[in-house]
Amino acid sequence: MSCGDPHDTDCGEVLDHLYELLDNEMAEGDCAKLKVHFEECSPCLAEYGLEQAIKALVKRSCSSEHSPADLRGKVLARIDSIRAGQRAGESLTVAEATE
Repeated sequence: MSCGDPHDTDCGEVLDHLYELLDNEMAEGDCAKLKVHFEECSPCLAEYGLEQAIKALVKRSCSSEHSPADLRGKVLARIDSIRAGQRAGESLTVAEATE
């Protein structure tokens, strides 16, 4: 997406890094560049607002869900099993690893 206007930071670059900004994983200087871009570019600002709203909705909708108590143990056991097989020289397919 591009608004067609020239900007110091390209619309495509802004949209490529949108989730880094939303997840607070972006360096301060890069964050400032995106915020300046949003002041100049209403389509990118609208996209940012939409993604921000979706993220908030997902958080609200899923925050009461709890994983089963034994899930962590099962995941760790499966990881150990896969690692043991790799050390023994076995080659697992993706389907086998996710069973």
